[in-house]
Amino acid sequence: MDTQALAQRFSEVLVDLGLECLGVEFTPSHGQSTLRVYLDLLDRETGDGERREVGIEDCETASRELSALLDVEDPIPGHYVLEVSSPGLDRPLFNAAQFARAGGQEVKVLLKAPLEGRRRLRGKLVSAEGGRVVLEAEGKTFEFEHALVESARVVPDWVALGYAPQPKRGGKAPGKK
Repeated sequence: MDTQALAQRFSEVLVDLGLECLGVEFTPSHGQSTLRVYLDLLDRETGDGERREVGIEDCETASRELSALLDVEDPIPGHYVLEVSSPGLDRPLFNAAQFARAGGQEVKVLLKAPLEGRRRLRGKLVSAEGGRVVLEAEGKTFEFEHALVESARVVPDWVALGYAPQPKRGGKAPGKK
């Protein structure tokens, strides 16, 4: 199954809902396979200058539309579960344009083939232009074609998001006199 072609077909349907299909993951299984679709908003700005994120209502609406499309076109043989999701804080990166938008952020990348003996890289995404990705990881610079990427995700900055544990202020450490 061509997940990129499926993502493109889904995008054609979702655009009328103000949504874009970031990408599709298909996980085959003997019991029940999973078709996971990641959504984002085409326009995240609200009228009052706030930024809106994908909500449960967006996922429900998209799920109904995509289910109808899948029932009619039947591009996937066998039984599977359709999951429609926001990209989350650890946003997957499916294509070169999404890599370009994530410039400057920390990312985890799994390559299809080893590069300098490594398939897994984690570091700062320096640039992604013209299909070339430049990543700084472990004091080295890695350059590779986007086509070499098997999967990639943004690594959330938990401290900047306010989710990392903060050291306690004042007082003594437990057990200290």
